[in-house]
Amino acid sequence: MKPHRTDGVSLGFGVFFLLIALWWAVSRVVSVQLPALGWLVAGTLILFGVVGVLGAIRSGRHTEAAEPVPADAVIETPGDLPPQMHAEIVRELLDDPATRFQREHPPGQH
Repeated sequence: MKPHRTDGVSLGFGVFFLLIALWWAVSRVVSVQLPALGWLVAGTLILFGVVGVLGAIRSGRHTEAAEPVPADAVIETPGDLPPQMHAEIVRELLDDPATRFQREHPPGQH
């Protein structure tokens, strides 16, 4: 597996949800009454969602557009074959074997 760069947004979400899971596990053992905490968690999740969307939009932009490189197309036949013979060989290679067999062995002959 090739190493890759660390994605800060993914790491942030992973740590955040790990903290939520730990908080839930601790809240099963220790009883703490925090009624406004639900709104705080909801607001934080919305904030992380907005940051994630903005990060995704921003990473899709490219500041520098690469210019296409013009290429000179030169068509050459391999070896010293004439173009007609080369074209015939290519057609034979591209021909479907099933169609070719049916053409050489019509269905009424044995």
